[in-house]
Amino acid sequence: MLRVVPVLLVAAMGLNGCGAAAPKGAIDSAARLLAAVLSGDKQAFEAQIDRPAVREDVRRQVTELAKATALDVEGGPSEFALDRMISPAAVRVVDRSGATLTAAPSPKQVAPLMRKVGGDRACLKDAGSQDCVLTFAKRKDHWRLVGMRAMDPTVHVAGD
Repeated sequence: MLRVVPVLLVAAMGLNGCGAAAPKGAIDSAARLLAAVLSGDKQAFEAQIDRPAVREDVRRQVTELAKATALDVEGGPSEFALDRMISPAAVRVVDRSGATLTAAPSPKQVAPLMRKVGGDRACLKDAGSQDCVLTFAKRKDHWRLVGMRAMDPTVHVAGD
């Protein structure tokens, strides 16, 4: 009996870090990022991202996709191509029917889409597959976008 308790405790602690509710700071950062996407505000978008981290994440995904399709471009994608993929215009924010939202989602609408992944990361998930579309990480005293789906980063938001 005594051996079961530590095992259950370890399992519970592991589950707590995976799939738990995202921290409020991550939810707020995601809501601000989505507002910048909808308004096309590049300055507000940049304020919510860690561009070098996102660029590296997108580069890795594009390189993996190229190799999987037997296409190997020496040096990988260019900085210009990566920067075009990391912009307000690259992310789509839609409702459940697929129509583009006309108003920015509130943190209350964003919260159910997010989950904690590890101690300092949060994921804005895809409604259908539960895969991460956008990944945020705690940087000093604030949350920033550090990763995003390279191909078709679309966020589906439910209405209030």
